[in-house]
Amino acid sequence: MTGLPPVVVPPVVILGEIDSTNAEARRRAEAGEGGPLWLLGLRQTAGRGRRGRAWETGEGNLAATYLFRTDKPPAEAAQVSFVAALAVADMLAEYVPASRVSLKWPNDPLLGGLKVSGILVESGAFPLGGLWIAVGIGVNLARKPIDAERPATSVATYRDIPPPHPTEAIEVLAGAFERWCRTWTTLGFPAIADAWTARAHGLGEPCVARLGTETVEGVAEGLDGDGALRLRLDDGQVRRITAGDVFFGGA
Repeated sequence: MTGLPPVVVPPVVILGEIDSTNAEARRRAEAGEGGPLWLLGLRQTAGRGRRGRAWETGEGNLAATYLFRTDKPPAEAAQVSFVAALAVADMLAEYVPASRVSLKWPNDPLLGGLKVSGILVESGAFPLGGLWIAVGIGVNLARKPIDAERPATSVATYRDIPPPHPTEAIEVLAGAFERWCRTWTTLGFPAIADAWTARAHGLGEPCVARLGTETVEGVAEGLDGDGALRLRLDDGQVRRITAGDVFFGGA
């Protein structure tokens, strides 16, 4: 995509302490602020992950939310989670060997096969029309969580020098996010799906998908055109996984 003008990165609002950058994004959106802008919390006291889980940020780690407004229908707007995962992967590759970075469906960036980041996308009706979207991103820069639900790691583990400060990392992340958003806008979701698949963790491997009260086992084959995971079951049928948790071995 040579010859394109450089991306313009939205402003970053730095918050010394905040309950949750996603909660702050919601408050701003419901008050009529549609962005685009980034909210960076240097200390987050009540971070949240997917399915209402707590997300421990920890001092020196990245806690940020990108707030924007869109006219896309909800199902299409939700594709931004894959855009965010690619942006995090690019950011990580600035600080650690790119070969150690991978992505686990639906949107878990991994480092050395362990969880290093969490992404939470929330949305609602914007007062002036369309949807507001809040893309919450947490990255373990300085240290991994003390009480992690599953094995986790940090950027610091893979560096001989201190990890980047969140105010530096957010600039790298924001630039990568804008570049992938431009790809999404100009080439559509297939280009995002191809890039995501190139970094995918566990494709072709047995996995377990936990879908609320149901557990499904099979082999992960790749993404459908809408981002659903194709799971090949033992009887040869393909099951589309659109929501849930997927586990490959320890990850």
